[in-house]
Amino acid sequence: MRVVFMGTPGFSVPTLAEIVGRGHEVVAVYTRAPAPGGRRGLDRVPSPVQAAAERFGLPVFHPASLRTPEAAAAFAAHEADVAVVVAYGLILPPAILAAPRLGCLNLHASLLPRWRGAAPIQRAIMAGDRETGVAVMQMEAGLDTGPVGLIERVGIEPDMTAGELHDRLMIIGADLMARALSALDRGGLVFTPQPEVGVAYAAKLDKAETRIDWSRPAQEVHDHIRGLSPFPGAWFDLDGARVKVLRSAQAQAHGEPGMLIDDGLTVACGAGAVRLVEVQKAGARAMPAGEFLRGTALLKGMRLG
Repeated sequence: MRVVFMGTPGFSVPTLAEIVGRGHEVVAVYTRAPAPGGRRGLDRVPSPVQAAAERFGLPVFHPASLRTPEAAAAFAAHEADVAVVVAYGLILPPAILAAPRLGCLNLHASLLPRWRGAAPIQRAIMAGDRETGVAVMQMEAGLDTGPVGLIERVGIEPDMTAGELHDRLMIIGADLMARALSALDRGGLVFTPQPEVGVAYAAKLDKAETRIDWSRPAQEVHDHIRGLSPFPGAWFDLDGARVKVLRSAQAQAHGEPGMLIDDGLTVACGAGAVRLVEVQKAGARAMPAGEFLRGTALLKGMRLG
């Protein structure tokens, strides 16, 4: 089929590669414009999708908006059978949604209708969900409200971080989208409307919610830490400096919230405790707790902010 691919971050790249590998004709790749980067931010760094598209020899487009008549006409001129959208970053207006012969398919990293929106992977872990997945959805004007064609479930392990779940879902999602395109080409992809119950919204992550609140129960603190790892990272204050926590584990211990209850970075929470496994000081590399403690004076009974 003639495919327009629309995506930007690394999560999108395996899907693009899978579509190309399955023999579809990718007639255009839409992605965000190169961003400042490199030394002193003077270079323009292409998105991961643009870098991949250029390796495949595919034409790349990065319009600032899709809402102009010119953008709509240019998109329609590709005469695509279908558009595949994976974390593109721009809203698709009605004229774009209606242009491909078979519509626009979106790969979304959740079990819709749970976790519609910008941060489904992080929100699923932060909420303590034990299961999530990827869904191929027919796009419409609403936010992730379209009918679902295929879905695949994935268990969330107790200590899995958002980064680990991200990497797993992007591979599973690439195969799922390729299977969806094959079914669509045969006329065998059936879309089912999303249920009206069970809707949850995955709001964009806010920096204000990244600080660790030790007064919460240990399970919630642990889910908060792993849901924000590796980026943007949950953190605590140590003598006015931020220390990110990238990995933690629950511990069978009790104490005043925020208090170190041993010499091995076990911190009391509102109920129970967590052991900090991997941390990162500002401007430094991530390191195991033991290595961190060799260079930082932290003693039992101290309070973390």
